[in-house]
Amino acid sequence: MEHAKTNFFDHIRNGDLDKVKKAILASPEYLSLVDDRGSTPLILASYYGQEDVVDLLLEKGVGLDAKDTSGNSALLGVCFKGYIKIAKKLIEKGANINHRNATGATALIYAVTFNKVEIAELLLANGADTSIQDARGNTALDHARIQGNPALINLLEIK
Repeated sequence: MEHAKTNFFDHIRNGDLDKVKKAILASPEYLSLVDDRGSTPLILASYYGQEDVVDLLLEKGVGLDAKDTSGNSALLGVCFKGYIKIAKKLIEKGANINHRNATGATALIYAVTFNKVEIAELLLANGADTSIQDARGNTALDHARIQGNPALINLLEIK
């Protein structure tokens, strides 16, 4: 089972949709597996930008807000990486925009920290809370100011 589980997660990382489909068809319990870092299939597919695999997993009804061992959800992963299409899909399906991970970071804080302006705009348009502070007491606007990012500062000061 352990080898098959490892292969399943490798297929997700590689975006091998056919192999992911076959694995789920043969073993539906794979939808609720977690890898060694606590990542669910959706978190992993989102983090690696595997849009087709994300679509399949969402179609299968996997948990949108499941967390890895650091408290990150799939939405936090795409905001860190910058995958706007996947972020839109997760938000449309109802992902918690204001979820906080173990360090108190939200999707908006990640989008700002990693200079993902388009994703920050998307999150704000969908109700991201700009007042949430991370574990160090910094809001998304504070992170934009720390980085000296005028585009994000302007965007967040308007909200």
